[in-house]
Amino acid sequence: MKKRIIAAAFALLLLFASITLVLPRTAYAKALDEIENYTITVNVNDDATLTMLYHVEWKVLDSDSEGPLEWVKIGIPNSHYISMKGLSSTVKKISYYSSGGSYVRVDLDRKYYKDEVASFDFELVQDYMYAMNHLKEGETLFEFTPGWFNDIDVDQLVIRWNADKAASFTPACLVDDGFYTWTTALKSGEKYTVTVTYPNDAFQFDETKSFVNNGGNNGGSDSSSCVAEFFGLIIVGAICYGIFAFFRAVKNAIFNSTANFSGGTTKKKITREKIVYYPTCQGCGAPRPEGKDTCEYCGRSFIKSKETVTEEQVPEDLKSKNTNGSYRYSSDPNTYLHVHVVPVVVPSTPRSTPRRSSSCASSCASSCACASSCACACACACAGGGRAGCSVKDFYNTGLKLRHLELGLRSKKK
Repeated sequence: MKKRIIAAAFALLLLFASITLVLPRTAYAKALDEIENYTITVNVNDDATLTMLYHVEWKVLDSDSEGPLEWVKIGIPNSHYISMKGLSSTVKKISYYSSGGSYVRVDLDRKYYKDEVASFDFELVQDYMYAMNHLKEGETLFEFTPGWFNDIDVDQLVIRWNADKAASFTPACLVDDGFYTWTTALKSGEKYTVTVTYPNDAFQFDETKSFVNNGGNNGGSDSSSCVAEFFGLIIVGAICYGIFAFFRAVKNAIFNSTANFSGGTTKKKITREKIVYYPTCQGCGAPRPEGKDTCEYCGRSFIKSKETVTEEQVPEDLKSKNTNGSYRYSSDPNTYLHVHVVPVVVPSTPRSTPRRSSSCASSCASSCACASSCACACACACAGGGRAGCSVKDFYNTGLKLRHLELGLRSKKK
């Protein structure tokens, strides 16, 4: 009888996992948290390590479902950190956290409840972050993707990178007080990557620390964690394959008939960006050729600023421009309106699909730079940690916890 109960419980878990994989996400769980501000300031040290200052404003939206916010983990590029320390009184304790990837664990000064904001700062000195002679001989590339959050929206992400000695950067950004400054917002699960390139003699770069030389894996613990996660997912995937195919067919049949895309119409989705260019390259002084965004001599961007604008903000003489292309502002020869048009199918019976957040939204963060690409892939499967009720991984966001099955087994024994 006991074996039958265990088998039934395991089958039920697989069933929930398969249904979640194939059906659209629904709003049966709401977001627990919101990050109002996530700012990272980066300075390159003489030894080519990075001193990274983190400022996070973490707002609690729900302290009932999973309890108040007590500690969080923020993804960092790899396990090769030199030091870390808290910089604000709200950081009670800071430590390295390696379960499922590389993280900084921040224990907060107290419990934070609904509508409260935990604002905290810490410093991280990080090594193994660059690739020498990767894109161009004689240049070293830093590529950085800040820790992302699978179940939390980030209202404002700001990356500030010291521009001293830099040769080029991507994507386009503002230069503010000597720092390349990228500002964006991220929906849950979204990531943002920036790159900065230096001459090989700008700092004390070490070829043995270049991730190109060791296959992109600079941390043994990161690699082993990745392999374990990878094979675990393969095994579960093989077991679930049959159920997956069945429910996918059911989902397709139900969704297609309900959404009625075949009877829909097509309309244009128009995105407009106002782009201001430097007339000459800020790196080598070469004049900007017509239609070019980057300098052909040094690779530096000609873009001074870029912002998305509404139709109401567009000058009258450009409002009729509704096709793909770049159109010059008559008032400024270095300012252009970039129009991007995408056809969108509108179903005859519109449906809204509210965003679903997993029950462990409080701290499911991941991070990478080029130096730890393997760790990035594994961290995507992390179900989070740092909130009450988030101690068990839930790879498929089913919301079904192991403790529920254990309680069921105990009740059967009584």
